[in-house]
Amino acid sequence: MAGMIGGSTAERELASLSPWANPAPVISAEERARRIDRARERMGQMGADALLIGAGASLRYFTGVAWGATERLVAMLLPIAGDPIFICPAFELGSFEASLSIPATDIRLWEEDESPSALVADALRAAGATTLAIDPAMAFLFVERIRAAAPGVALVSGAPVVDGCRMIKSPAEIALMQQAMDITLEVHRRAARILHEGIRASDVIRFIDAAHRALGASTGNYFCAVQFGRSTAFPHGLPQDDVLRDGDVVLVDTGTLIDGYHSDITRTYAFGDVGDEVRRIWDIEKEAQAAALAAVRPGVRCEAVDYAARAVLDRSGLGPDYRLPGLPHRTGHGIGLSIHEPAYLVRGDTTPLTPGMCFSNEPMIVVPERFGVRLEDHFYVTETGAAWFTEPQPAIDDLG
Repeated sequence: MAGMIGGSTAERELASLSPWANPAPVISAEERARRIDRARERMGQMGADALLIGAGASLRYFTGVAWGATERLVAMLLPIAGDPIFICPAFELGSFEASLSIPATDIRLWEEDESPSALVADALRAAGATTLAIDPAMAFLFVERIRAAAPGVALVSGAPVVDGCRMIKSPAEIALMQQAMDITLEVHRRAARILHEGIRASDVIRFIDAAHRALGASTGNYFCAVQFGRSTAFPHGLPQDDVLRDGDVVLVDTGTLIDGYHSDITRTYAFGDVGDEVRRIWDIEKEAQAAALAAVRPGVRCEAVDYAARAVLDRSGLGPDYRLPGLPHRTGHGIGLSIHEPAYLVRGDTTPLTPGMCFSNEPMIVVPERFGVRLEDHFYVTETGAAWFTEPQPAIDDLG
């Protein structure tokens, strides 16, 4: 039953699901305080007097505020010493305070006809700051407005601080990601069981969303791609609602959120007789995924993992490099509060692997216009190598 493809219904599978029995604890205020301390250490190392973090994943990382960026500036200004300063539209104060997970003694408000950049500039002058590190995800329009409002302040990229902190996950972060991954893996198994000839990709997507919610992921799918047959040859599919036919390759890529932390798992499998060539490529894909994991150990550069996966394809007569049939994209990406975040398992990324880093492992193989195979699981770097969040798919006819 566990790895079955077909033979059930959406109604039957949903009826047997219930919320996750042992949810992981949310990130504590104490952990967020440690994050701010680490940020200040890194600010000192790069010579920054202050750090500006805008709405988005990094503001959530440091403060718990889960707001997306808009044209209105919402930000935390972190001086090298002293309390954080928060910049917020006046009409959003109540919502902002309710979202904070850390103490806030200094919230500076701006009305719709006022300049939030002036508030940032005033705070920098009062702190005597001459170098401001900027959130690397902050919109250019905010950066330019702050540059104009604070002409004596040098603006530099805050990536060494932000990425340096966020790349290394704590045990609490890994636990939240583990729950998200476990939920999505169970959803994959259930989705495979509801397949039947004639089912539409959109039917499967709706089921996957409902199954995530039934297991306790309140936001449902963060994303979902369901591809059948020729559509699998396009890494992110085609703008159409595929209909499943006997002999199709099935590719499902989906994930959810637990306290903001992502899952992202892909399974590729056979619906009926897909032929020997598909099975051969599937086996090469599985070997490449295993080779990538085997290359992981602390101190190794990220790009070495990409090289390891591509070496398997090269030996099998695929590629080389990004040529098709072969691997059209990087082997993997960092993951956490963002589904794609630094570092990356790709040629040219020389970031050394460090315990606590988390990555996808997905060296997809594309045979143009015919089919594609992507097996995607995630791992975290340990003191001695790597550990899977989820065990890889065992066979083309079995989801495990």
